[in-house]
Amino acid sequence: MDYKEALDYLYSQLPMFSRVGAAAYKPGLQTSEKLDEYFGHPHKKFHSIHIGGTNGKGSTSHLLASTLQAQGYKTALYTSPHLVDFRERMKINGEMIPEERVIDFVERFRASDYDGHPSFFELTMMMAFDWFASEGVDYAVIEVGMGGRLDSTNIITPQGCVITNISSDHTQFLGSTAAAIAREKAGIIKKGIPVVIGEATGDVRRVFEDKINEVDTVGIFAEDHPAIRDINIHPEGGISGDAELVGRFSTTLSGDYQVKNLNTYFTAVKMLRDAGIEISENAVQKGVKDVESMTGFRGRWTRLCDSPLTICDTGHNEGGLKYNFSQLERIMSSRPKSARLHIVAGFVADKDIDHIIELFPKDAEYYFTQAQIPRALPVRELMAKAEAIGLKGESFSEVAEAYREATKRAAAEDVIYVGGSTFIVADLLAAIE
Repeated sequence: MDYKEALDYLYSQLPMFSRVGAAAYKPGLQTSEKLDEYFGHPHKKFHSIHIGGTNGKGSTSHLLASTLQAQGYKTALYTSPHLVDFRERMKINGEMIPEERVIDFVERFRASDYDGHPSFFELTMMMAFDWFASEGVDYAVIEVGMGGRLDSTNIITPQGCVITNISSDHTQFLGSTAAAIAREKAGIIKKGIPVVIGEATGDVRRVFEDKINEVDTVGIFAEDHPAIRDINIHPEGGISGDAELVGRFSTTLSGDYQVKNLNTYFTAVKMLRDAGIEISENAVQKGVKDVESMTGFRGRWTRLCDSPLTICDTGHNEGGLKYNFSQLERIMSSRPKSARLHIVAGFVADKDIDHIIELFPKDAEYYFTQAQIPRALPVRELMAKAEAIGLKGESFSEVAEAYREATKRAAAEDVIYVGGSTFIVADLLAAIE
């Protein structure tokens, strides 16, 4: 078996939610627990930090992994979905799992007498845990796939938890209200394990408070203890500021929403320090400053070109897109009146986009498209929804084609934004590379 054959097995023999949607969703921990037992409970051989929430999981996970790595710990990182290469899902000290290890795990699984039927996510999670254990990692930062209570990753007993925020997403599985979604996300909170909540108000906050009291643990609401004293979002990219924990800091991360993520991150670092994990000020400063280069993080307000300014972002729900369009509006207001906004956009079919598409700027030029996955919303359906609310544009069958047309039409002072779905950004990056 070669690497392509191993991937073909994972993609074709196992249902993969990110590609096919609801048919692959398999709630519950029974299969994960059975797999974990079969492979010798690998997650018990390293310490872990569990990261959940609707938006900001990836940024917070990468920031914490970068910081632990900067401290000198052998640090693993498990995230999903990947953008271009399957191996992005699992890394140690910023390096993706070798192709040979993917092949080895698939061959071992296929040759085993395991009698269950795991999903793509369940088996790839176990691949990561098995690799992390065999490499003797000190800490693994584990990002929840979906929800929390019934997510496969919830078999771990971490050193600490972080729940970034709650926004409407995956409502067909997690519930139609913010409080219902919060109850699912709160499922990763465990007895005696400290937890940081990034953003929560009203009913959502009460859900978390009730869960924290129920399991008798320490809960810290980051917004109650602002960790950042001063912040500066640089127009040309990057953020700098002053934080109580380390003083002056800077990062290559961009995007208005990163301010909230950074506050959650700094609060989480303090939580981990209080739990006895050594993390120096130097490690925090380096972890924040070099998070992209140390972990390979990308896809969040990633700047692809300066002229015309071209941004891609994986934000795909109401909470994330509101931040993005607010930032785009600010950018456009600082440019010449002749400057135009070009938006390359597409979505997945199982997302309720009727209220999301209302957020999109009415005065932009649109290049509607679809990702090359079965779950993609057909571009003709997207065009019909867009035209019904007055968005004007053309349709393209592939992301690369839409992007090429946008770059051909855009002037130097214009702005191009690519987003709407993680998989739109994934297809773009794959085409560029």
